[in-house]
Amino acid sequence: MYMPKSFVETRPEALHGLIRDYPFATVVASTAGGVVANHFPLEWVKGALHGHVARGNELARMDGAEVMAIFQGPQGYVSPNWYPTKAETHREVPTWNYAVVHVRGRLKIVEDAIWLRALLECLTDHHEAAEPQPWHVGDAPDDHVEKLMQAIVGIEIAVEHVEGKFKLSQNHPERNRLGVIAGLRRRGGAGDASLAEWMAKLEEEKS
Repeated sequence: MYMPKSFVETRPEALHGLIRDYPFATVVASTAGGVVANHFPLEWVKGALHGHVARGNELARMDGAEVMAIFQGPQGYVSPNWYPTKAETHREVPTWNYAVVHVRGRLKIVEDAIWLRALLECLTDHHEAAEPQPWHVGDAPDDHVEKLMQAIVGIEIAVEHVEGKFKLSQNHPERNRLGVIAGLRRRGGAGDASLAEWMAKLEEEKS
């Protein structure tokens, strides 16, 4: 990944935080037939990523393969009109702000039913937490859960390398960064509020 120094993010809490808040990953692998990409949620668990795929998925036959999981956080278009310096110099152009984390590691296929049941419970409890009456795996009949589990396999990616790129206008002066935050909040498009919040949090950490 192209990584200008201004945008490098190495803090574990920031990297793990993005994975926690944006768990839907793109998992890329190289096969004899070419590069393949699959999309499913992953959980960070003590130096590994855990998830599951259908038995028919090509990843289910790729035990030991090297893969990359890509997690994309908030992102959005940035207008040069949001920079105060644009009015002074007219030397600003549009760009795109975003935050991403790439995780590389070795794929392991897990068939153990106890492991898989625990994963399903973990994923469900995580994503049901905000519901007024959270649904739990145990709410479904055991025979139904067991039947469905036979159609999937567990995925474990032993993490070997993590890199984060948080492109949040760090290469601009403070007044331009604040202008972008204000512009995002004013526009209010899909994801704009989240991107503005991430930028504002970065400003707070600098102060």
